[in-house]
Amino acid sequence: AFEGLDKIVERRTRESGIGFTAEIHSKKDRSVSQILALAEPDDLVQFGLIPELVGRLPLLTALEELDAAAMLRVLTEPRNAIVKQYEALFEMDGIALKFQPEALSAIVALAMKRKTGARGLRAAMEHVLQAHMYALPSRGDVAECVITRETVEQGAEPLLVLKKGARKKTA
Repeated sequence: AFEGLDKIVERRTRESGIGFTAEIHSKKDRSVSQILALAEPDDLVQFGLIPELVGRLPLLTALEELDAAAMLRVLTEPRNAIVKQYEALFEMDGIALKFQPEALSAIVALAMKRKTGARGLRAAMEHVLQAHMYALPSRGDVAECVITRETVEQGAEPLLVLKKGARKKTA
């Protein structure tokens, strides 16, 4: 949300040394989360926020970026998890939606590549499932839709399990 604030804090907190025995620090020694944890009200003013607003903020807190394991938990574990929501949407049309574990990892990777955090998980799921959400119910012969890694990464068709007695449709 505060793009560039890390550079202001980095400039203020950078340790520099002079001489032959000085320790040289790389800019990559600290993550953005670690740098933002050192932010002070003066940094926010220098960033461009008005002092009246900064004065009304009782404390500053920086959050760490989610790793892949945490993103996967957000995708699957909560009571109203995104995966459960899409499974319920497909169930309304009489189709069981399943995800292979590799497919869920690929969805997490897609969201992390976009650098949108947990909010990007819904956009990644929508990107993967949108065409199938509208096409499969009109077929009427699909009992189960299995999302694979190839479906996520390459846009391949998901694995479809047809209802008993339904014949495979030809194009």
